[in-house]
Amino acid sequence: MRIVIVGAGGRLGAALAREYASDFDVRLFRHADLNLTDSNEIRELLSPLEFELLINCAALTNVDYCESHREEAVSINAEGPSVLAELCNKKNAKLIHISTDYVFDGKKRTPYGEDDEAIPLSSYGQSKREGELRVLAASERHLVARLSWVFGPDRPSFIDQVIERARQSADVAAIGDKFSAPTYTLDVARWLRAAWENDLTGLLHLANGGECSWQEYAQYAIDCCHKNGLALMAKKVRGLAMADMKSFIAKRPPYTVLSTAKFTRGTGMSPKNWREAVAEYIERYLTKK
Repeated sequence: MRIVIVGAGGRLGAALAREYASDFDVRLFRHADLNLTDSNEIRELLSPLEFELLINCAALTNVDYCESHREEAVSINAEGPSVLAELCNKKNAKLIHISTDYVFDGKKRTPYGEDDEAIPLSSYGQSKREGELRVLAASERHLVARLSWVFGPDRPSFIDQVIERARQSADVAAIGDKFSAPTYTLDVARWLRAAWENDLTGLLHLANGGECSWQEYAQYAIDCCHKNGLALMAKKVRGLAMADMKSFIAKRPPYTVLSTAKFTRGTGMSPKNWREAVAEYIERYLTKK
């Protein structure tokens, strides 16, 4: 199979590129290679290529930046994916478009399913929702995969920032009233492969099992580091409230845990718990530093 990965320089894209390289013919496009705000450039670069699957990991993900740069957010998160979907249709190829838990308003207190109404609170969430709609309208064969709190070895994420702070200071704090589930990029690579091999289409939620707050997530990561002998100054993570985060510009949904029941029904696979994924990441990648 010939696969094109757009956004291959990002945290997820880099993981997919590495994990698929041994089994597939993979062509990579990083941010510097392909400008999603330029539809002519997209067509010029991708039209000559032959491929059966395109995975779009590219996005403008800075939530606060998107509030003051709405046109740019729509261009990258909605208009660009629409052009990718159009190209895939012409080649009879499948598009897997990566989306986000931020399409929800967070008012539920039970995991969101694919059929739950999307009510984004921010310009970022709105632009990502528009991208979903355009991709799904382009063809019934395309797949939109929503992820939450993505982490992995290729680029630093929240977990890496917490551990780095804990190396330098005994005072580490994280938000205690915002809930979702961490999602490990190496697991996503396996899940996406299972999704296309089982011909899953439409909306699909992917995340590691369980749920936690940012504070719980950070605390477990620090506990794992101490268990593995990493030298950290901090032992406890102090809780913060979202209402006290004066630096936040955009509204954040307080609860965005994603139900992966559809994925399990379609593939027979059950995502492992987020704690197992975090422990694996720390033991495999961080204890070597």
